[in-house]
Amino acid sequence: MKPLEGILVVSLEQAVAAPLCSMRLAESGARVIKIERKEGDFARYYDKDVKGNSAYFVWLNRGKQSLVADIKDEKDIKLLNNIINKADVFIQNLAPGVADRVGLGSKSLRKKNDKLITCDISGYGQNGEYRDMKAYDLLVQAESGLCSLTGTPESEGRVGVSVCDIACGMNAHSSILQALYDREKTGKGTSIEVSLFDGMADWMNVPYLQTNYGARSINRVGLSHPTIAPYGAYNSKCGKKILISIQNEREWRQLCSMVLKLDNLADDNRFNDPIKRVNNRKELDKIVADEFKKYDKNDLVARLRAEKIACGVLNSISDLSGHPQLRKVKTKIGDTEIELIASPSIIIGEKQSVTYVPSIGEHSNNIRDEFNE
Repeated sequence: MKPLEGILVVSLEQAVAAPLCSMRLAESGARVIKIERKEGDFARYYDKDVKGNSAYFVWLNRGKQSLVADIKDEKDIKLLNNIINKADVFIQNLAPGVADRVGLGSKSLRKKNDKLITCDISGYGQNGEYRDMKAYDLLVQAESGLCSLTGTPESEGRVGVSVCDIACGMNAHSSILQALYDREKTGKGTSIEVSLFDGMADWMNVPYLQTNYGARSINRVGLSHPTIAPYGAYNSKCGKKILISIQNEREWRQLCSMVLKLDNLADDNRFNDPIKRVNNRKELDKIVADEFKKYDKNDLVARLRAEKIACGVLNSISDLSGHPQLRKVKTKIGDTEIELIASPSIIIGEKQSVTYVPSIGEHSNNIRDEFNE
């Protein structure tokens, strides 16, 4: 038996953040009813890469039931209220204020069902001057300052996956689990508000503190690290980049003597403490790069691992597909079975089951029969 079996989740959701949250709940055994408009969640149409389906949608919506409902239709609103009155969790990521206007505001729903946990997901929060701003992932990366730290010294960049959406979905998921546990003690539901901006702003705490209290500017350093050296990517003889991270003096000396074979480098006055290495990063990086180019990737990685120096290979997505540590799970789209990357948590002893990606409104008739009064 999975831990959330018997929990009913209703999610009026679209895109990434809310679907990620509800998908994690579904993985733990909750019954998740996904409310979609007639044309479906617009994330269904981001691409057609997975057997004609969107990669985003397949990733985020397996294991759910799809109910098509029109939140402007009185009969459908009555149906949704019937379902939510029996639900444990209600999630929505409509624009702020929309749920209230159609009669699905969290406060009013909890008055009718005091055990209900409500989770309102937004771009910038339910209040403040940014409340009504559209907040797609890249926009929030920019507004939160993340883009100013991402990229090369010459140009800002976007983190290559939707980190603001993902962080928000993770925060919503953990908050709902906390609220479920609190309900076990109090018997009462609670209200949760989560935003993309708050989640990414929290992740920005280190550069924020360094800037405000350290009186220094944090610059973009590409595949390097702003406060540690050597820490970055260097070409091997075969062209593959190897990343290393030197965190202490033992590792620094092992790198110099056992990997680079440069016995005098460790005590070089330019590099013999962490701050000097950062201040003289350009010269140090050239020395490391020149030595790394003499050796093939496999040789370098073997020597680095033997000396317990943190290292990694700059892999492509194709490399990830064959990575020895990559865990996969199966899901079905109709009768077609596909593999995708497994969720990060492993629950010991739990058996993996094949999930299904719902078609638009696949469960509408059954759900309407069950909850119409």
